[in-house]
Amino acid sequence: MKIALFAYSRQGCKTARRVLEHFKGNEIQVFTMERFSEAGFAPIQRPSPSFYGPLFDWADALIFVGSCGIAVREIAPHVKSKLTDPAVIAVDELARFTVPLLSGHIGGANALAMELADFLGATPVITTATDIHQKFSVDAWAASQGLHIASLSAAKHVSARILEATVPICSDFPMVTPLPGGTVEGTSGEIGICISCGKREPFDETLLLVPPVLHLGIGCRRGTSCEAIESTVNQVFREHGIHPKAIRQVASIDLKADEAGLLEFCKKWELPAVFYSAGELQAVPGEFTASERVLRVTGVDNVCERAAMIGAETLLVRKTAMDGVTVAIAQEHWEVCFA
Repeated sequence: MKIALFAYSRQGCKTARRVLEHFKGNEIQVFTMERFSEAGFAPIQRPSPSFYGPLFDWADALIFVGSCGIAVREIAPHVKSKLTDPAVIAVDELARFTVPLLSGHIGGANALAMELADFLGATPVITTATDIHQKFSVDAWAASQGLHIASLSAAKHVSARILEATVPICSDFPMVTPLPGGTVEGTSGEIGICISCGKREPFDETLLLVPPVLHLGIGCRRGTSCEAIESTVNQVFREHGIHPKAIRQVASIDLKADEAGLLEFCKKWELPAVFYSAGELQAVPGEFTASERVLRVTGVDNVCERAAMIGAETLLVRKTAMDGVTVAIAQEHWEVCFA
């Protein structure tokens, strides 16, 4: 975890030392006013809004040892979205209270504040409605599971509804633990939660949660452009109703490790790429769409299906070819756990 830690007084520096001790092992930058500078603390003069901007973008969490007012004033110009904003926590100078100020659920500020309070012997001040009413916090759970929240508006509406009534939930994956309080199994209704890799909307208003558990296997001719690869992938997604955020990685043969169009596609879509040797691909068990031409060129009878299946359980989409590009999609084993 990347943490930016701030202190504004001599007593604040003492408390910051305790906070630093708790988070040792993490990547931490510590800042204090120049006149209170200590070893290991970066001295700053009167900070301007531009000082905090790069740290706000870099950090997973910002911890201010001082008043809530200081923290609010400094972060205000940089707040963008609860999907991307870091956790922000204020700790008073005497370490009596830890207060999550921003990204309590998705950014994990609530959990960090409670963890830090336990270490400091402080009181966590949690104000989010689902937490104080001890109801299911769907956005916090989704973030903890690494799920993509397709609509922040729907997440807000689900959280509001769950305070007053039960909310139906359905899943394309096995739900192997009891449902959390405030939810029931269901596939229809005014508002509900759906866990799926597809673009599904079973409810009048659907909160779609997308697990990144799909492998996108890609083969292509030498010199294939990023645009051609992207066009084929989008066509496959449309035909099979695949949500782009369900893709965990792109997989191909090591002969394509320097393929400019493929690498550009991965960079544009912010997807990691993994490459396998012909021997590794040929060793994958299962029935695949064989090609004599591909075998002669690469040493393996199929690239996209075999590459997608490494580390996966089920081949969802078999080889689809278009404009010199072949695409296949496989799914990892995954289960829904609320515990």
